[in-house]
Amino acid sequence: MVDTPLIQIKKLVTAAIEEPDPSEARFKLRTASQLLDVVQEHTEDLSETLENSDLDDDLEKRLQDLGYIE
Repeated sequence: MVDTPLIQIKKLVTAAIEEPDPSEARFKLRTASQLLDVVQEHTEDLSETLENSDLDDDLEKRLQDLGYIE
């Protein structure tokens, strides 16, 4: 099974906390930060796609209540 970006981020942050070498810890944290940027961009793309879709009124209301669309 392939790790999701969020699982990879968690592993990197955990490893960075335990890393005795500061330069290696910084590398892991930078990598985790870059993955967070990718996840954020992907989430924004999905939200935009949902907002531009022709949705059933009830489904649209539920997605708004859950915070997926505005």
